[in-house]
Amino acid sequence: MRTNPYNQMVRDFVEMADAVNRRMSTAPYDYARNGGHDGEGAPASRTLRLPIDAYATEDAFVLNAYVPGVNPEHVEITFEGEELTIRGNFEPQPEGVDFLKRDLYHGAFERRVTFNVPVNADAIEATYDNGVLILRVPKAEEIKPKQIKVQVK
Repeated sequence: MRTNPYNQMVRDFVEMADAVNRRMSTAPYDYARNGGHDGEGAPASRTLRLPIDAYATEDAFVLNAYVPGVNPEHVEITFEGEELTIRGNFEPQPEGVDFLKRDLYHGAFERRVTFNVPVNADAIEATYDNGVLILRVPKAEEIKPKQIKVQVK
């Protein structure tokens, strides 16, 4: 089966565009994917943007974050205005150790999530289960879906 030359040209262009976008990107460096390093071989000294999963249910927004090894009492969660902030610290790396492999991030993490819809900030719940931080942010009553009954005349 022969490859369509047009498809190969498009594939090459996309690869080139991706390479240029990576080079020109102003997006923050992904420390977690780069073993807690700043790309230059030195340990990261900045704050990790904590990865999260977020989804909505009928009555709340749910955010999940993996924070294994972090004492839940040392995680700071605040809600101010429309912004939820999660802050904490992964254990510092051991001193004087010659690593064979370094994939784990060590240091501060933070994540800010802005809600552009009304939420019930007084009822936000945070739980910690097997290294997973789970935040449940209830929707305000005025944005919850309302069931309207059809009346027969």
